[in-house]
Amino acid sequence: MFTIGDFARHGRVSVRMLRHYDATGLLRPAHVDPATGYRYYTAAQLARLNRVIALKDLGFTLQQVRAILDEKVTTEELRAMLRLRRAELEAAITAAAARLAQVEARLCSIESEGQMPGNDVVLKSLPSVRVAELTGVAPDFDTIGPVIQPLYDELFRRLEAAGIAPSGPGVAYYEDALGGGILIHAGVEVCAPLSEGDGLQIVDLPPVEQAATVMHRGSMESVLPTVQTLGLWIDANGYRSVGYPREINLECPDSHDEWVTELQEPVNKV
Repeated sequence: MFTIGDFARHGRVSVRMLRHYDATGLLRPAHVDPATGYRYYTAAQLARLNRVIALKDLGFTLQQVRAILDEKVTTEELRAMLRLRRAELEAAITAAAARLAQVEARLCSIESEGQMPGNDVVLKSLPSVRVAELTGVAPDFDTIGPVIQPLYDELFRRLEAAGIAPSGPGVAYYEDALGGGILIHAGVEVCAPLSEGDGLQIVDLPPVEQAATVMHRGSMESVLPTVQTLGLWIDANGYRSVGYPREINLECPDSHDEWVTELQEPVNKV
């Protein structure tokens, strides 16, 4: 048997926590010396301790943990619960990282106020382009990332299944969604007949007579300063925006910080 101190060390918990678990009936010692009151535990009790800690980390209260354990949750059921919690934590970490990148982008924009933009804005016409695309709706700009990435994953899966190979870069563009939010078009250039079905569309984007364009280098979570640079140039040069900019994914290596994306915003002369 282990003393309470030895058991705490092997279980990587505190003695105080074990005493609390004893008081609540969650994990009783295997033996209590009637003369000294010392608590002793067996190695087999580590399995229950592991389940208690795992279920606590899943967000269950101690009362709920006791009820679950007393109903003999199987190892496979517990494993499934832990996998679910792991997925939730990973999603939360991803969302937090995206929010941090957006905060940093906003801070960068604030710090650059009053400075001349370093990006080169080029005015040019855009030809018609044929794209295969899927669409989805994001509630706001901050949630575009979690919506658009799964759209692209599904788009390439469907194109492969249909035997259609991309013929050019990815093309993302946006519209105001009916009822609110942002309608996302996640597309890629293709050489294929126009078609529509099963959610996948092959469409021709119309030519644009004039577009103010600028290169963005880095992840799309950090695109805000580039977008605002484009807006400053448009206003300073006597143009007005007539729509959301297209995003042309020119280089998309594994590291998002090395992405190269051209923003193409349609404009008219004021």
